[in-house]
Parts: sequence; structure tokens; C-alpha cells
Amino acid sequence: MPKRLTDQERALRAAQKGGGLPSKYGNKRAEAHDGSTFASKKERDRYNELDLLRRAGYITKLDLQVRYPLVVKKVRIGVYVADFVYVEKDKVGRVVEDVKGFRTPLYQMKKRLMKALYGVEIRES
Repeated sequence: MPKRLTDQERALRAAQKGGGLPSKYGNKRAEAHDGSTFASKKERDRYNELDLLRRAGYITKLDLQVRYPLVVKKVRIGVYVADFVYVEKDKVGRVVEDVKGFRTPLYQMKKRLMKALYGVEIRES
């Protein structure tokens, strides 16, 4: 009789065969017009909009996947990774933006930490 595989073993075999695992929240990786890849179609679409605004001169310094260490009293709590960071024309400061389909409790905590540690209000799209 063949050995029964656990869910984890089945997932590992599927990934090794190129099947991969479905996304936790159902999103599918997507490629932008310039070949950049994103975790979801929604994130890709927002990038395309921001890239168009950048080319038109409305925003500058568009960065992707910017990491912010979350450190409290010299203890590393974690890292927040912003989807997009950019500067709007004629405005002071950088915009930190996150594309959200689902606001998890972990994301909500990181959003509060970003406000407390950096004074950054995350813009959600």
C-alpha cells in the first residue's frame, strides 16, 4: 500500500513540478508593460497608473518594494514593505502607498507602527 502524503508533502511535490501553490488570498502574479512583476493584478494596474503619472511629470522618484525596519527600543519587531514610494509634484515629503485587497490584522499593526515610528501615514489604494 502506498504511503499517504501530508498536505505539506503534496504542496512541495506540486511546487517541484512547477505547479506551485495557489495564493493565500487568491491573487495571481501579473506582469506590467515594462516586464516588472507584481503579486497581484491590482498592484500591477496601480504601478501602470503611477508609471504613467511619472512619465507625465506628476510624480518623481517612484520606488518599488521599499523596506522599513520596525524597531522599538532597539528590538526588531519586523519589516514593513511598501508597494510604492514616490514624490508628488509641488508637494513636500514622500508618499508611501500600499495596494490592499484585504487588510489583515498584521498589516493594520504595521500601519500603526509606521505612523508611530516614522510619522508616515500609509496611503491605501
